[in-house]
Amino acid sequence: MTTSNEVMADALELLLLNQHAVASGLEEVALWIKSRGAVDTHQNVVSALERLDMNAESITAAIERLRQDTL
Repeated sequence: MTTSNEVMADALELLLLNQHAVASGLEEVALWIKSRGAVDTHQNVVSALERLDMNAESITAAIERLRQDTL
């Protein structure tokens, strides 16, 4: 039987995977932007990517906690 913690952890993991995919795409776009000379815009995207990384760490910790609680 699946507990609510398992369901929540699974949902968070899927959202985290989506977040990683979006970040990868943004990184490619940021490099393309930088190569065309828009350094300020590139830096803005890099800042957003850094925030995504920070949030990903917190989401990962929450997933791990939820999974531990189901053991």
